[in-house]
Amino acid sequence: MAATVSAYLFVFLALFGMVASDPDLLQDLCVANKAAGIKVNGFPCKDEANVTEADFFFSGLANPGVINNSVGSVVTGANVEKIPGLNTLGVSLARIDYQPGGLNPPHTHPRATEIIFALDGELDVGFITTSNKLISKSIKKGDIFVFPKGLVHFQKNNGEKPASVLAGFNSQLPGTQSIAATLFTSTPPVPDNVLTKAFQIGTKEVDKIKNKLAPKKS
Repeated sequence: MAATVSAYLFVFLALFGMVASDPDLLQDLCVANKAAGIKVNGFPCKDEANVTEADFFFSGLANPGVINNSVGSVVTGANVEKIPGLNTLGVSLARIDYQPGGLNPPHTHPRATEIIFALDGELDVGFITTSNKLISKSIKKGDIFVFPKGLVHFQKNNGEKPASVLAGFNSQLPGTQSIAATLFTSTPPVPDNVLTKAFQIGTKEVDKIKNKLAPKKS
């Protein structure tokens, strides 16, 4: 299993390295210096004399993530925030785990195309085009599916067993906007009269949705 995952990791990185969405790098490496306090498009570079192998390593995708939410899925990212060496390289990964019946709710990645490889289980996946056409398919272990950059997409485990996928992105930090959470839990909030008009529902329904989607207090 480990050898299979390693092989697909290599394919993902090779593919997205050739078609990176982020700007091209201008030097061999630019390890992110997140403590610099400087705002740039990406992160400023760490002094190369201080770069180590740890800047290019992450073991957080080896095991399933702990699922503790109402939608029944969890995303574990392996992007520049976890791997500083990805800065300016235009690639990243994520692992998504699903309980039986679990959903990765409709969302977008504004800065990247996504390609997933099913590690285990069976999933119904799909995306919606700007002409409002749903492109969907049921996938199983070993299958690959692609979600074009910026389009709303989802994955749903309709099986009786847990499922998991490995996702590749052509961005060091693809960004994620969950449609429901973005509209109903933003700060400051989207005005109720916008939501009631857009969804053709009443204020009471808006309040119910906001209460259900509000982050749980620890």
